[in-house]
Amino acid sequence: MAELERPERLQIMLTGDELVALENWRFERRMPSRSAAVRELLRRGLQADGFLMAAQGAKSQDFGILPTSGIVDGSSGD
Repeated sequence: MAELERPERLQIMLTGDELVALENWRFERRMPSRSAAVRELLRRGLQADGFLMAAQGAKSQDFGILPTSGIVDGSSGD
């Protein structure tokens, strides 16, 4: 049996209005399936909120919240 490309399954419950909105968005963009539409909306939402997907092989040391300005002791040199 072939290995699944997306082995994780996520089940969600939607209201009727949410389903209509999803289907309308999907059909306007010619998305092939509900799953594809949900994945795209999830990707867009995460990206809009500042969560970008890491490149394959990225290391945790590649991510940080401080600029790499060469300041070691915390002083600005002023």
